Amino acid sequence: MDIKIDAFAHVLPTDLLNNIKNDFPDVIEKNQFLKIPALTDLNIRRKNFPKDVKQIISNVNLNPEDYFDGKKAAQLCWDANEELLKLANENEDIFAGAVAMVPMNNIPKAIEIIEQQVVSNDKFVGIQLFTQALDKSIASVEYEPIFLEMSKVDLPIFLHPVFDNNKRDNNITFSWEYELTQAMMQIVQAGYFEKYPNLKIIVHHAGAMVPFFAGRIKYTMTDQEYRDFKKFYVDTAILGNPKALELAIDFFGSEHMVFGTDAPFAVMPNGATEQIVDAINEMRVSTTTRDDIFSNNFLKIIR
Repeated sequence: MDIKIDAFAHVLPTDLLNNIKNDFPDVIEKNQFLKIPALTDLNIRRKNFPKDVKQIISNVNLNPEDYFDGKKAAQLCWDANEELLKLANENEDIFAGAVAMVPMNNIPKAIEIIEQQVVSNDKFVGIQLFTQALDKSIASVEYEPIFLEMSKVDLPIFLHPVFDNNKRDNNITFSWEYELTQAMMQIVQAGYFEKYPNLKIIVHHAGAMVPFFAGRIKYTMTDQEYRDFKKFYVDTAILGNPKALELAIDFFGSEHMVFGTDAPFAVMPNGATEQIVDAINEMRVSTTTRDDIFSNNFLKIIR
């Protein structure tokens, strides 16, 4: 049986949650998405779990640097990474690996986590960054050392969206797609793909707005910037829509698309895996390309 590797699935490390709740008891009420039971309850997670799928797990959007100083945030990230590692090791029938957290208010410690915790364990396949950190673009100069380090260790960055707190009209349907697109543009304009040739970034939600507005990118930005946009990798987490996935392949190339579902979100109780697998199977692509999306492309990224 060929195994499909879901590169973008989420969990909520319970020790991390409890540590944050000790100082911020209303954290769940302020972040309603944390209430989804399958983030923490593996019995729900396993319900009707496809036998041919294994997930790469990353922490849901609950970042220690948003709550604590750099020293404590770094320790919580390290501990949460160990918790992710334990989850992956103890549930190898459904989890194939984990994506590490790094403290964005303590860049030296973030580099240390990459070098000492991520690189030293094959179960870690990269790190997760968000479109903004501490209300600054992820492409802000103070975060550049992380991009340099990930290029050096030749492991991918998993780019996940967050709301821009300066906007009043944030919504789950469209805002994250805009934020992803903006972050991609800021990374391109910072020249990171030119500075760091081994840099690999997997963008959630099939590259957001970029495939649809490829023409605007081509004719309103430089030739180099247009080429650099094509260097991103993207997942398939758009809840179906095979035509949109084909459009993403048209822009990024079939070798730059990986299977990802955003489980356990959107379709209760444990995610949209079935809908996304169906969409990939309905795409007008070859069997080889489909197999590459389901597993081969991701394996090439992390090896």
